[in-house]
Amino acid sequence: MIRVNLKLTLFLLCIIVLCMTLYLWMKCGEAVYARKSHSVDWNNKKPSNSVPGLGAGDLLDHGTDIQGFEEIDCSINGEYTVSCRKEGGEVYVPFSFLNKYYEVFGKLATYDGYERFEWSHSYSKIYKPKGKYDPKGVFMYFENYNVEVRERVKCVSAVEGVPVSTQWQPQGYFYPTQIAQFGLAHYSKNMTEPEPHQVVVEDGDKERGSWRVPKDAELNYIKNGTGNYIVCFKSQENIVDGVTIQLDHVMDLVLSLNFKLEGNGSFTVTLQNREKHEWFYLHYISSDLLISAQDQHTYHGIGHQSEWRLLTRDLIIDLQKGLAYQKKPKRKLFRSKIKVVALTFHGTGCVDNITLSSSQHIAQFYDAARWLVNHQDSNTGGWPNAVRRRLSSGMLDLEPGWYSAMGQGHAISVLARAYHHSGGDPQYLQAAVAGLKPFRVSSQNGGVLAMFLDQLSWYEEYPTQPSSFVLNGFIYSLLGLYDLQTVAPSDTAAEAADLFKRGMRSLKTLLPLFDTGFGSVYDLRHFTLGTAPNLARWDYHATHVNQLLLLATIDSDTLLAETADRWAGYMMGKHAAHN
Repeated sequence: MIRVNLKLTLFLLCIIVLCMTLYLWMKCGEAVYARKSHSVDWNNKKPSNSVPGLGAGDLLDHGTDIQGFEEIDCSINGEYTVSCRKEGGEVYVPFSFLNKYYEVFGKLATYDGYERFEWSHSYSKIYKPKGKYDPKGVFMYFENYNVEVRERVKCVSAVEGVPVSTQWQPQGYFYPTQIAQFGLAHYSKNMTEPEPHQVVVEDGDKERGSWRVPKDAELNYIKNGTGNYIVCFKSQENIVDGVTIQLDHVMDLVLSLNFKLEGNGSFTVTLQNREKHEWFYLHYISSDLLISAQDQHTYHGIGHQSEWRLLTRDLIIDLQKGLAYQKKPKRKLFRSKIKVVALTFHGTGCVDNITLSSSQHIAQFYDAARWLVNHQDSNTGGWPNAVRRRLSSGMLDLEPGWYSAMGQGHAISVLARAYHHSGGDPQYLQAAVAGLKPFRVSSQNGGVLAMFLDQLSWYEEYPTQPSSFVLNGFIYSLLGLYDLQTVAPSDTAAEAADLFKRGMRSLKTLLPLFDTGFGSVYDLRHFTLGTAPNLARWDYHATHVNQLLLLATIDSDTLLAETADRWAGYMMGKHAAHN
């Protein structure tokens, strides 16, 4: 009996010890949680259950973990509290806080199996010129630009061959500055990239495709006026039936063809995503429609005309814009995974020189140049912006039809290169010279010329009232003037040279006003409106540096290079000296 009671007593003691151990363990966990829960999320200024910067190590008494770090609160200017770490006399602040508070950037990177933290003060890049700027060559660093992939580009018009912007109007409109950048980017890519790979699918003569012709359709090879064969067809106008050329091409996804259609003729490109076994259909229809899409079908209007025309389309861009139109989740389409399966023609028409290429940069450049020639105001020489623009409170809105010095300068840069590349086609030179007119007209009277303190000429990107004096747009306009004065014959270059000279004098005089000692300002609204400075984002600041470095290759004044170097230092965390 005694032995039984003894065993029972020992069993009860074990239960009691176990319960006490569990109780103490739970209380310790609550204490640790209590220390964590008092920290404040600096961004939202409310209690947070997480402690930025701490690892998953167990905390010891008084908030000290097994590595000897102590958790403490950091009071930031008396406004809010951040959880930090203390080791001896050193305090460690979470980088997530520094990132937001000081606008610095960092990431963990692994090299050769070793992890390190990379810190940078700017997210933008400086492009140092490789030599003196050549108005016949690459424009700045625009070979890195991909204008058409920008989210604010609704599509590339299949009628005009140039991007349609949604930057200030969601319905879409033609923005001359963006169109000129599209042209300059493709011109620059043409000079820096290898020769494109190209496959001729059908030319009527040497290369003839494998066509499938329905019973109620016709397809014939007919000699044109030059003695070459072209393909003429007749089929149903609906997008289901038609004469089809079978294809099997990967990577070469830029389509080029000469064609003419009658009535409501159209054609369809069938694409396949080989990775996910998806099928997509790009329909190019006789319509003024910019773009429409539903499910796997995207529609681009090619206008109404019965004359021959050349069409160049980047099929991946057209597909991406169709998916974006439907507001589907953003996805990356790899060119290597997309295959062109078929090309089907509907209705009545003829086609020639069907080609698939890895790129067609020079054709896209000339699409931009022709748009600028065709859409220039013949009286003013300007390329009007069709949307209302509000730059800042306190400045009058720019009503539709306003001109931009940056747009004028970019357009002149495109046209100067088109004049050179085409071997002297006069239409491009004439349009470029006419584009100088707004530089002589005050911004109050519909031009782009502002006067700083009634003494210095400034070409306004946004001709606001009062003046805004935007820096990057002004410098872009100077580059356009320099391009024209260099490329044009001497008898037509004088006006551009005079405008450039006046602008450079203004830039050198006013450049110090854009310097904050730790960055640059976007414009001078703090001078004209008496407001706080409008600090330039790092990408705009980097553009300022790149522009000054480029100008320094054509102007020997040391102010340009010295300012560029100092401003580049700001991107590395350097500040002007204190007093």
